[in-house]
Amino acid sequence: MVHVRTWTKIALLITIAIFLMIGAISYIYKPIYSVTLDGELIGYTENKAELQDRITKYIEKGNSENNIAFVEIDKLPQFQLCLLKKDIETNDEEIFNEVVEKGQAYYKFYAVAVSDDEKAYVSSYDEAEQVVEKLKDKDSKNKNDLSIIEKYEKTLEEFSEVDDVVDELYEKKVVVSSYAVGATGVNTSTTKVDLGISLIRPVSGIVTSRFGARWGRTHKGTDIGAPAGTPIVAAASGTVTVSQYGYNGGYGNYVIISHGNGVQTLYGHCTTLMVETGEYVSQGQLIATVGTTGNSTGNHLHLEIRVNGVAQDPQNYLY
Repeated sequence: MVHVRTWTKIALLITIAIFLMIGAISYIYKPIYSVTLDGELIGYTENKAELQDRITKYIEKGNSENNIAFVEIDKLPQFQLCLLKKDIETNDEEIFNEVVEKGQAYYKFYAVAVSDDEKAYVSSYDEAEQVVEKLKDKDSKNKNDLSIIEKYEKTLEEFSEVDDVVDELYEKKVVVSSYAVGATGVNTSTTKVDLGISLIRPVSGIVTSRFGARWGRTHKGTDIGAPAGTPIVAAASGTVTVSQYGYNGGYGNYVIISHGNGVQTLYGHCTTLMVETGEYVSQGQLIATVGTTGNSTGNHLHLEIRVNGVAQDPQNYLY
């Protein structure tokens, strides 16, 4: 019995000592994870699972606010459980930042392309869709050539605002009048058709060739000679239905203005065109300059007046 009591006391004392030691240790120390990256200590964390989960999610999903799609990281941090004094401070945020900074970020963004040629970049697919829809709503000439390309790159392109991209990519359709190149008929009679509007001379100069038979053909307008670059103004107000550079059936660079009720005026052989198709112009407004483009032997304005596509003699109204 004496021996039993003695061993019981000893066991009790040992148990008390262990509890005291544990209490002393837990009072001074705490379990914590040291974190090393590539063999270098970068800090401490109390919640290994939470920090690992955050790093894993960042690697797989990136950060949408910064357009980061995912991150490639060669070496992940190592965690080691240890007991350290309670005054040791954790630094989860610094650990996270150091880990991700050593990785290679891949950025996700979108290119708006015309015929697969990347023209501008936006942050989100929604923005790219807005660009395409707005260009379609405006009936841009290139609307059927537009596409959206999803990009994953190591560097981030400079983004543009939606409306700026629309303005940059919009192409106005060239509306070619049914009377654009060559009138559908010629009024060779002396009957003067009432235009319903008054005209002014589009250019000052000398008439070098009049309406009618010329060189075995019918000359459908009047030619007024003037130095190259002489301003040409609109004979009457109206809407520009054609403003086009090129040979254009011999007219060269030319403009057609529709004045309503089937009345049109054509200005041919110009050097520079000052108006665009679809633009409304006032009577006397500068629309082009005199030149010798197309089938021309010298600087002059070829002026035609058409009613429902039939060329009229400009001498009945001007010059």
